[in-house]
Amino acid sequence: MRRGTILVLLMMFIWACDRQPNQPKIEEPKPSKTVTVPTFNADSAYAFVKAQTDFGPRVAGSEAHELCAEWLVNKLTGYADTVIVQEFRTRIFNNKGMDGKNIIASFNPKAGKRIVLCAHWDSRPFADHDPDEANWNLPIDGANDGASGVGVLIECARCFREQPLNEKLGVDLIFFDLEDYGPRQDQSEQYYDDRRNHWALGSQYWAAHPHIPGYQASYGILLDMVGNSNPNFMKEYYSQGYAAWLSNKVWRTAQNLGYDQHFVNELGDPISDDHLPMNEIAGIPTIDIIDLRPESSNQCFPETWHTLQDTFENIDKNSLGMVGNVLNYTVYQE
Repeated sequence: MRRGTILVLLMMFIWACDRQPNQPKIEEPKPSKTVTVPTFNADSAYAFVKAQTDFGPRVAGSEAHELCAEWLVNKLTGYADTVIVQEFRTRIFNNKGMDGKNIIASFNPKAGKRIVLCAHWDSRPFADHDPDEANWNLPIDGANDGASGVGVLIECARCFREQPLNEKLGVDLIFFDLEDYGPRQDQSEQYYDDRRNHWALGSQYWAAHPHIPGYQASYGILLDMVGNSNPNFMKEYYSQGYAAWLSNKVWRTAQNLGYDQHFVNELGDPISDDHLPMNEIAGIPTIDIIDLRPESSNQCFPETWHTLQDTFENIDKNSLGMVGNVLNYTVYQE
């Protein structure tokens, strides 16, 4: 993912707030009911993150990428009702063709009301924000940037299997490929003039070609970089523009769980991430839960972002557990 530009989105934000086409219909209050929410196991999510990083960098076209895809499909098949591998071919920033795989795990596939929970499972081929310029062409482990969100979602899948969802509610977990194959930071200007979005290629493809023709969902929640210690989850700018009602709902859930110190009720920077194609192409109101650090020397991201230091040693299972609990409570209270 990358940091977006704010000027154009200021107009979008005003338009979205005024028009708000994806706002839910106002309904009469329903009697409250007691819902049992399964325990999210942070140790399990932590182990799922390690399993991914044990393959090494999951860069498209590599053996590690292929082996991790097989592992993901096998693991999800044990939990979900159906698992689909959406193979696609796209063009990366230098106009070369690249094969990718989006992996979709569905629960209650016949239910009409659907929610999407998503993350990207590939890792960046360039450590282009590493302090040592000699490392800029080396791939990163992507423990936080990719694997952390995937680890949380796999543990959610285990919870959904252990305690089935309301039969009227379906959940689709989507693991996007080729999110992080944008040009190196020193090449960005070179590839800017064609106006293509070189990032989030897997979500761009899925949004234009969903795994089920005509697919729609009530909303989506994207996870990205949710595994570092002491996270700072601000309300990402684009998320507020497209689905403020959803951000507010999720952040209230976090507050009720006692996580308001980390789910900060402040507007964050605009981030170009997988939720943009979800909103702009698929028309599904989607927010991004992402660790934003305004004080960071690495743009607005954690200091390990796109460096060789994005390793499993820097993952905090408490952060994974916090995000997983918020997701579980959000889903099971629908």
